[in-house]
Amino acid sequence: MEVLELRTYRDLQYVRGMETLMRSLDARLRAADGSLSAKSFQELKDRMTELLPLSSVLEQYKADTRTIVRLREEVRNLSSSLATIQEEMGAYGYEDLQQRVMALEARLHACAQKLGCGKLTGVSNPITIRAMGSRFGSWMTDTMAPSADSRVWYMDGYYKGRRVLEFRTLGDFIKGQNFIQHLLPQPWAGTGHVVYNGSLFYNKYQSNVVVKYHFRSRSVMVQRSLPGAGYNNTFPYSWGGFSDMDFMVDESGLWAVYTTNQNAGNIVVSRLDPHTLEVMRSWDTGYPKRSAGEAFMICGVLYVTNSHLAGAKVYFAYFTNTSSYEYTDVPFHNQYSHISMLDYNPRERALYTWNNGHQVLYNVTLFHVISTAGDP
Repeated sequence: MEVLELRTYRDLQYVRGMETLMRSLDARLRAADGSLSAKSFQELKDRMTELLPLSSVLEQYKADTRTIVRLREEVRNLSSSLATIQEEMGAYGYEDLQQRVMALEARLHACAQKLGCGKLTGVSNPITIRAMGSRFGSWMTDTMAPSADSRVWYMDGYYKGRRVLEFRTLGDFIKGQNFIQHLLPQPWAGTGHVVYNGSLFYNKYQSNVVVKYHFRSRSVMVQRSLPGAGYNNTFPYSWGGFSDMDFMVDESGLWAVYTTNQNAGNIVVSRLDPHTLEVMRSWDTGYPKRSAGEAFMICGVLYVTNSHLAGAKVYFAYFTNTSSYEYTDVPFHNQYSHISMLDYNPRERALYTWNNGHQVLYNVTLFHVISTAGDP
C-alpha cells in the first residue's frame, strides 16, 4: 500500500502536468480558426507525442485497482487458512505447520509484490548522500528489513577487504556516527555485494565462491562455488576491479550475474536459493560482460549500462520471464564520472551507487506492463 501511495502521488503530478499541456493545445487549436501552417502543425504534432505516455499511466491505475482487489481477496483466503491451521494445531507436527505457514507467506508476498513491479522508464537526477572512502566500494541497506530498520552497511575497496561497517540509520551514516564493525572471516573481491534478510552475500577473494555471512551471529552460514564462473578479473565489468561476480536482490529474490567460458564472455544471470546458494535457474543474456559498465535487477529484468563513465545510460534489458531482450535508451546523470557499484533496492525503489568515492542514490520510475492473461 505504501508503494501504491508513492506511485499514485508521482503519477498525479504527471497527470496534472499533462492537463496543463492539453489546455495549451486546446487554446492553440481554437486560435488557429481552421487554418494551420506546416510549422504550427508540426509543433502541435510534437506536443501530442508528449501526451502518449498518459495512456500508460491511466492503464496503470486500472491495473492497480485490479491488483488491490486480488490482494484483498488473497488476505481473506489467508485469514481463513490461518484459522484452519489454528483449529488443526493438535493434528500437525511443528515442521508441517511451519511449512504451511511459509507457503502462505509466500503467496501473500507474491501477490503484494505485484503492486511494486513495472518496466524501467526513467532514472532521476543523482542525490549525493555522502563522500567517503576510496574511489571504489559499495554501500547498501537490507531489502527485506521492515521499514523501521534503516541500517546501512559500508564496504570500502574492491579486493582483499574484510571490514564491514554497520550504521544504525541513514542519518548516522551521513554523520559517520553510531556504527559497529564486522570483520569477515574471508576477504571479498569486487563490489557486487548485497545484504538480504540479515545476511551479506559476497564473492570470496581469488575464487568463484559465494559466501553468506550472517550479521547477528557473526558467522558464515554457507558458502558454495558458482559452477564455471570466472573470477580474479577474468570477466569483470568494463571498469575492472575484480567485478567478475555481482549479487543482486529484486522483488523476486536473490540473483547472481557473472560469466563462464562456455558462454564466451557473455553475461549469465542466475537465480540463487538464499539458504543453500544453489543455482535454481540460469539464463545466457548474450551481452558481453566486458562491454557493460554495471548491471542491476528490477522485477526479474536485468538492466545493463553501456559504460561506467560520463555519458552512461541503461542500454540493454534482459527479461527472464520470457528469455528475451531489448535495447533501451534510459539516460542518467553520472555526476562523478566513475561508477563502481550500482544496485537496485526494491523496498525503496532506488538505485544505490558508489561513484568515485561518493555514495549516491537515484530514484527510478517504473510503469506496469499491462497483461490481460496469465495473472494469478
